[in-house]
Amino acid sequence: MKKKARTKRRTARHLPGDRKLEDVLARMIRVNHAGEFGAQRIYAGQLYVLGDTKVGPIIRHMAQQEDEHLAAFEKIMIERGVRPTVLHSLWHIAGFALGAMTARMGKEAAMACTVAVEEVIDEHYRKQLERLANEDEPQLRRMITKFRTDENEHEATGRKHGAEEAAYYPALRALVRASSKTAIWLSERI
Repeated sequence: MKKKARTKRRTARHLPGDRKLEDVLARMIRVNHAGEFGAQRIYAGQLYVLGDTKVGPIIRHMAQQEDEHLAAFEKIMIERGVRPTVLHSLWHIAGFALGAMTARMGKEAAMACTVAVEEVIDEHYRKQLERLANEDEPQLRRMITKFRTDENEHEATGRKHGAEEAAYYPALRALVRASSKTAIWLSERI
């Protein structure tokens, strides 16, 4: 007698008390949407201040990539019925303010902000990819992998354009990293 081919999706084993995969995916999509929206607003703030300078085209290129990321997460949110974070309006203001304030401190501080945010996003996306490794979620894995590559490019661009030369770089980097981690934690939950 022949064995029937298994047609079940390959999924990770879950323990009692673990969140349902659908809930985990909804949180991932919600927080990624919030993060891409926040990044878009940071670059908008930086462009408001530095848009007409030599670094303007560099920031504009990174902002365009963030626009693509945001559009992709907006699409998947609609497809899967995932609600956005209720903090969306706060991130609208806070992201722009962070971008504009660091840009007012100079090109190097704006790039330091970019480096700090992108370091946190790289770590965040890496953890999500690890979580999705055994799940049947090729679309989401592809998106996160592609966007992680873009975010790493932004971090490298920030370093190349003087991020580490910013006044009080270690303190600025630590503050932006902590703020980014807090925003991630809140956006996953609220």
